[in-house]
Amino acid sequence: MDFLGSMKDNGMFTTFLSFSDSSSYLMEPRCVSGFLHGVLLLVLFCSWVRGRNNGFGSVTESLKEKRGFGFKSVLFCSLVLSLLDLVLTSLSGFYWYESDWLDEEQLVSLLMFLLPTVSWGVLSLSLHRCSDYEMRKSPLLLRIWLVFYLAVSCYSLVVVDKRQVHLLVCDIVSFSGALLLCYVAFFKKARGGNNSNGVWEEPLLNGDSTVGGGVGSDEATPCSRASLLSLLTFSWMGPLIEIGNKKTLDLEDVPQLHDSDSVVGLAPKFRTMLESSSDGGGGGGVTTFKLMKALFFSAQWEILVTAFFAFIYTVASYVGPALIDTFVQYLNGRRQYNNEGYVLVITFFLAKLVECLSQRHWFFRLQKVGIRMRSSLVAMIYEKGLTLSCHSKQGRTSGEIINLMTVDAERIGSFSWYMHDPWMVLLQVGLALWILYRNLGLASVAALIATILVMLVNFPFGRMQERFQEKLMEAKDNRMKSTSEILRNMRILKLQGWEMKFLSKIFDLRKSEEGWLKKYVYNSAVISFVFWGAPTLVSVFTFGACILLGIPLESGKILSALATFSILQEPIYSLPDTISMVVQTKVSLDRIASYLCLDNLQPDVVETLPQGGSDIAVEVRNSTLSWDVSSESPTLKDISFKVLPGMKVAVCGTVGSGKSSLLSSILGEVPKVSGSLKVCGTKAYVVQSPWIQSGKIEDNILFGKPMERERYEKVLEACSLSKDLEILSFGDQTVIGERGINLSGGQKQRIQIARALYQDADIYLFDDPFSAVDAHTGSHLFKEVLLGLLSSKSVIYVTHQVEFLPAADLILVMKDGRISQAGKYNDILSSGTDFMELIGAHQEALAVVSSVDASSVSEKPALGGQEDAIGLDGKQESQDVKNDKPDTEETKRQLVQEEEREKGSVALDVYWKYITLAYGGALVPFIVLAQVLFQLLQIGSNYWMAWATPVSKDVEAPVNISTLMIVYVALAVGSSVFILVRATLLVTAGYKTATELFHKMHHCIFRSPMSFFDSTPSGRIMNRASTDQSAVDLDIPYQFGSVAITVIQLIGIIGVMSQVSWLVFSCLHPCGCCLHMVSEILHSCSKRAFTFSWSMQSPTDSALC
Repeated sequence: MDFLGSMKDNGMFTTFLSFSDSSSYLMEPRCVSGFLHGVLLLVLFCSWVRGRNNGFGSVTESLKEKRGFGFKSVLFCSLVLSLLDLVLTSLSGFYWYESDWLDEEQLVSLLMFLLPTVSWGVLSLSLHRCSDYEMRKSPLLLRIWLVFYLAVSCYSLVVVDKRQVHLLVCDIVSFSGALLLCYVAFFKKARGGNNSNGVWEEPLLNGDSTVGGGVGSDEATPCSRASLLSLLTFSWMGPLIEIGNKKTLDLEDVPQLHDSDSVVGLAPKFRTMLESSSDGGGGGGVTTFKLMKALFFSAQWEILVTAFFAFIYTVASYVGPALIDTFVQYLNGRRQYNNEGYVLVITFFLAKLVECLSQRHWFFRLQKVGIRMRSSLVAMIYEKGLTLSCHSKQGRTSGEIINLMTVDAERIGSFSWYMHDPWMVLLQVGLALWILYRNLGLASVAALIATILVMLVNFPFGRMQERFQEKLMEAKDNRMKSTSEILRNMRILKLQGWEMKFLSKIFDLRKSEEGWLKKYVYNSAVISFVFWGAPTLVSVFTFGACILLGIPLESGKILSALATFSILQEPIYSLPDTISMVVQTKVSLDRIASYLCLDNLQPDVVETLPQGGSDIAVEVRNSTLSWDVSSESPTLKDISFKVLPGMKVAVCGTVGSGKSSLLSSILGEVPKVSGSLKVCGTKAYVVQSPWIQSGKIEDNILFGKPMERERYEKVLEACSLSKDLEILSFGDQTVIGERGINLSGGQKQRIQIARALYQDADIYLFDDPFSAVDAHTGSHLFKEVLLGLLSSKSVIYVTHQVEFLPAADLILVMKDGRISQAGKYNDILSSGTDFMELIGAHQEALAVVSSVDASSVSEKPALGGQEDAIGLDGKQESQDVKNDKPDTEETKRQLVQEEEREKGSVALDVYWKYITLAYGGALVPFIVLAQVLFQLLQIGSNYWMAWATPVSKDVEAPVNISTLMIVYVALAVGSSVFILVRATLLVTAGYKTATELFHKMHHCIFRSPMSFFDSTPSGRIMNRASTDQSAVDLDIPYQFGSVAITVIQLIGIIGVMSQVSWLVFSCLHPCGCCLHMVSEILHSCSKRAFTFSWSMQSPTDSALC
């Protein structure tokens, strides 16, 4: 009330109202446009109040066209207009501030720019919030408003003063935006025709519906349902934080993702963009530029929104330095108007509030962009691994592919934090130079030159960093390749006692990797030294230029310049990390692009006929196929046969005759040289060596299909699995170990057959499925599966058992990659010698077996059948049943447990072990001491400049100019030296710690018993050796260093503030308690969410091992 009263007393408020009542000025286009935007803001507010329960307003619905030209163009137009009006508001505000507070026209102009800024910004936010709803017809009120807005924009463009360039640009953009908005509102038709009822016109039963059951959904998520206040404060995250603070997070606790954030919706969109850019980008495969382009356009709107928030944050952060000189002058008694102090304090507070809010939303959306990029890349890499040709697989191991998904994709996702830094550096430097020019005049040119020199110095270090990064990743790939092979064959190594021999091989590969790692981290230390010392160098150049040019140095201008240099430190400090991340991201993009360029399976090998449109199931005509196309002797030559629906085709022949290759050619995996292959219907393939997932038996059989209990029971009975499941402790819920380690060979083969049967395909391909089971079980499978459940299906089976051949409708005898005989059993038995040789060899083998002593045979009559029937776990269980022993907890424990996740906060002992691992922690005190001395010298240099310069030009300086600069330069050089010492010691300690942790971890892994590898999926171990080790090598040392730096800086700031006013200690304790309580809650939830996220990545890695 005092502030308002003082305004009335001094006449400013009255003058403003009287001037606003002037009809001549109110009729100007600028005032009319501002009034129209005020009306729009009021309508948007009323619309929001009216439709708050629906999550969006009726006005914003009208401009919505889902992923169409209308919505995107309107959203972009609104953002541009809001940003342009914000710039003009800022320019007008600075001009108004520097001229006179009593300039009424300037006040009205500022208000006329402020109203469009707010209204277009609110409209942009509303459009973005309702981006998931269908478009409705534009209401009459909105169309009338757009007509008025177009007319005012056109009139303003005609009568504007052409000498005022900024107003001319504003009117041109406003007129263009008005045209676009009118076109969308009047002429753009709604997508979807008359389907305005949305969900009411969807079918009641939809088999493809994924509502509530998939990873992504079109349903409203907590973020999309949140109100404007909830969005600003992130209070919509409250329920998840509350759950995460009480217990360990599980998958059902995490809210549903929308399709735009889920890999279900992201992967197809990213794949389409990448394919379109590759097809229309001048030929060739995937390049780094095309991959980067697809990543950008897959998240372009989020990137533009983050750029808008980054711009707001940057502008708001420079409000303080721009007004510090005025604030100092106010404290010294120079007051330009009444209540100037209140206005300055309110301005500081609002600027800091806007800065904090924009930074939080900027960071949140950047994280979303990074997660989207990473998810899209991981999905693309995984899908590529499933379609690689045989020749391409020879050059890429599973370890290298895991490295691409865990390290390279993660690094590209992390690049989202740095994507705006290049243009933000230019903006921040420009604003800093503008402030310096206002305070120090031409001396700001020296600051610009010094900044450019510092940036140029970094180029050779950046080139070196890129080369070191490439070599480091190559060495990591070699290590991961060997690690994957060793883990896959660990049982053999343990039986032979070779694990230590191969551990030394891993250490040799790590030694080569450590060489490049050392070069990389020490080069990073040099870059950090250059840029941490850069602000001091810039300030020395600037103040030295002031002395040479005779520009008086006053305390207010010095404090403003130092505050500007302090803010300028942020882009300069982050520039080394930005350059390093750009280099790392480019290397990762190159690696992923080269992987995506590998050859896929030829899509034209097999011609797929429409289902039900042909009377054949498989037809092969004069086909020549070869695994190696360049080879002179193809794998399969002149293959011709036809399979009708319901036929049973047997393929036999000697070892290496091409039986498995024949089945692979029907799948399209063998490159075709000539001929044709036609297939009609879906295919199911049972490989010779069983492939089993790590998971439940039920999940292995269903393989993503919904449970149909009747069909499921029939499949179990046909595959002789019912008795096995009865004996196992957990039945079909038993978790299978790594590659089926807790199952016998026959059990794995029968589970694989059950999985194929449950898919209910049209064509079944069996590659010798009866070789892993005994004769009795094999006969049962042949009768119940091939002649039972698959009696109406087309079946092609490879077999060496002659007794299964007479039931075949067609027998193909393979020899040297050709079909030497083809026909029914009795026909080919008398028509050639190849089949007779197979029959003769089988009879000779039976004769040898029958000549064995009957007593030796009867000693173990059913050993194979017993082992096949129940396996390792079954034998143990049957023994317990025989002894009438109840199942204990240990007996009923699953072999493979869920990945452990620690509860509560990280123990201090963990941090202590980490910091004392390198040289017993001897370097830690020196690192802290170097940072403390650097902070003291920084504070001392700032205090020296503020104390040694006069308040104004009328006051005599305490020291002469030469003493001022000599002391300041000495303090600057000293702080730079300590920065170099701290950076060098930090990377040395981090490098040594990473080396020690690597050796200790691998010693523990290789010395573990075989039971550890049976119960631990290899993906978990690979995750530790790739992603976690990469974090220990490159990330964790800098995070520990940043914590120490922040704490020391905070202590220094508190110390300086306490020298000015000891009352600062009165608010430290309550503020510290509140921050500690909030951080404990947030840290507990974030840590659990982070560990949960990482534990979910291990199954993906296991699938590739």
